[in-house]
Amino acid sequence: MSTETARERRSARIAVLVFPLIIVAAGAFGIFAPTVALPLNPLVPLLLGVVMFTMGLTMKAPDLKLIVRMPQAVAIGFVAQFTIMPLAGLGLAVLFGFEPLLVVGMVLLGSVPGGASSNIVAYLSRGNVALSVAMTSLSTILAPFITPFIVLWLAGSYLPVDFASMFTQIMQITIIPVILGVVLKLVAGKFVDAISAAIPWISVAVLSLVIAGIMARSASVVMASAGLVIVAVILHNAIGFALGYTAAWAGRLGPRERRAVAVEVGMQNAGLAAALANSNYGPLASLPAAVATIWHNIGGALLATLFGVIERRQEKAKLNTVIEEQQTVDSV
Repeated sequence: MSTETARERRSARIAVLVFPLIIVAAGAFGIFAPTVALPLNPLVPLLLGVVMFTMGLTMKAPDLKLIVRMPQAVAIGFVAQFTIMPLAGLGLAVLFGFEPLLVVGMVLLGSVPGGASSNIVAYLSRGNVALSVAMTSLSTILAPFITPFIVLWLAGSYLPVDFASMFTQIMQITIIPVILGVVLKLVAGKFVDAISAAIPWISVAVLSLVIAGIMARSASVVMASAGLVIVAVILHNAIGFALGYTAAWAGRLGPRERRAVAVEVGMQNAGLAAALANSNYGPLASLPAAVATIWHNIGGALLATLFGVIERRQEKAKLNTVIEEQQTVDSV
């Protein structure tokens, strides 16, 4: 492993461990100091736009070209993400007997595109990072069309769903900021490269303000209803990881591609789901996504650790096999 690669992996490992701590601290601040954090709530869409703007700054043309070079892998991940997660969200909500607002919240959580932190987790999991980035980019670009449709389809019988309003909100929160980020990278590439190391930290700092604002408005709801919702969100995340990996395996993708798909399917842009639920339905509907903004980072870190343990064991087994074969040759 080169010095640069080792440094990058160490930096990513620090990020995936520190990011959840920052997010948890922000959530706790919003819950236990709601009067202080509540002024952030009206700013949530704008702050999320800043997060998506930073995502645009990190997009590269080769990442999008992978959609053409590996269409099967991208298609498997894309279809898995927008079928497994919405249906699992609805299934768990029905299983736990959630009221309509929480049903819509779980469906929304499963219907949004992949989160940017999934790319870091894919890297730490030694998955195909380019595939992860391509899937995140594609799902984000198509989210204004797909997310409202899925929510209307699966949750429309529980509560009214304003397709046009949700489409507009997703465009404003995700697509426009991402495009602005890409444009800035094109016209001021040297400047963006100079601050590239700080971009993930800027993103997580702004995201922590989003979490604090959402949790502040949901503080009383969190205290009263969080128990089962936390369990549902953890199961939802685990189902995404497991079935995402299974779908990639069934599609005969390689080990690195399976890991990338598993991560991408299981980790959603929960901040976007929380903002949409918060704007359209109120604090209770945003609770699943608010919990997920915290848990997905923790679950992703655990998954990366698990993949790391598995890979080290495989490498050790291969090394032992080589040593045994060499010893057999020497003895002959």
